[in-house]
Amino acid sequence: MTLLTTWPDSGPAAVVRRTSDPGEIAAALAPLGVRYEQWPVRDDVPPGADPDTVMEAYREEIDKLNAEEGFATVDVVALHPGDEPGWAEKVRAAREKFLAEHTHEDDDEVRFFVSGAGVFYLHVDGEVHAVYCEKGDLLGVPKGTTHWFDMGTRPSFTAIRFFHEEDGWVGTFTGSPIAERFPDFDTLHAGYLRDAA
Repeated sequence: MTLLTTWPDSGPAAVVRRTSDPGEIAAALAPLGVRYEQWPVRDDVPPGADPDTVMEAYREEIDKLNAEEGFATVDVVALHPGDEPGWAEKVRAAREKFLAEHTHEDDDEVRFFVSGAGVFYLHVDGEVHAVYCEKGDLLGVPKGTTHWFDMGTRPSFTAIRFFHEEDGWVGTFTGSPIAERFPDFDTLHAGYLRDAA
C-alpha cells in the first residue's frame, strides 16, 4: 500500500492529506511536477536478484520510459540486511546522507521500486509530502525540488534508477534540519503495517 501524507512544513501536528489511493496520489503530486505511476509487479524477481535479472524483467517498461525521457544511464541499486562486516556502518552513512534535505540542480530523481520500500519527503510550497513507496511504484522528483529520502534503520529495497546526466546522483544540500521534525521511515512503516493488518 503506497501512502501519501502531507503536513505543513512547520511540523506534523496537523495532517493536510493522507491517502493510499493511487489515483489521488498521482493527482496530488502532479501539480508539483512529480511523476507517480505504478508498474506491474514481477513476483518472479526475488528481492536479492542481480541487476541484469532486474533490468531484463522490466525491460519493456524501462525502454518505454527511456523513449519518453531520453535517460543517459539506467541502473539498479539494492540494499538488503546483511551480516557482512561493516554493513551497519555502510547503512548509517548512506542514510545520513539521504536524510539531509537537498535538491538536484541538473537532474530529476527517478526511481522504480522493484522490492521493499522507502519514503521520499518533498518540501514544496510550505508543505512536506511524504510518499511511502513500495514495490511497483515509480516516483519522478523534478530537478530543483527540495526533498530528502529515508530507507529506515534496516533498509531492504531494490530500485531501478534513471539519470539524464552521466554523473548520476549529485545533491546540493540546504543545511536545514527539517527532516528531524517529521516522522521517519520506521515510524511511517510501523503505521503502514498497522493499517494493512
